[in-house]
Amino acid sequence: MLAARSEVQVDNEEVRVTEWRLAPGSATGHHTHGMDYVIVPVVAGEMTIVAPNGERSNAQLAAGKSYFRKAGVQHDVLNETSTEIVFLEIELKP
Repeated sequence: MLAARSEVQVDNEEVRVTEWRLAPGSATGHHTHGMDYVIVPVVAGEMTIVAPNGERSNAQLAAGKSYFRKAGVQHDVLNETSTEIVFLEIELKP
């Protein structure tokens, strides 16, 4: 699987904002979120979430419709569709 592309846009004492681009067939790689975070989809799409135990689920993204998650989330995010997924990840520093 291809690696997703990321670009940190803001990184200061309060937040880190990263733009993620997942081309078709790419993935973020398994990771653990160390901070609370907000995801802001830039485009509509569908991503596949893989939990550490291998359980898979699909998440529908609506452009501009944000969601919040607490620190500690562990997963891999895959794009198994034919269109690019783009979202901003806003990590809230303690």
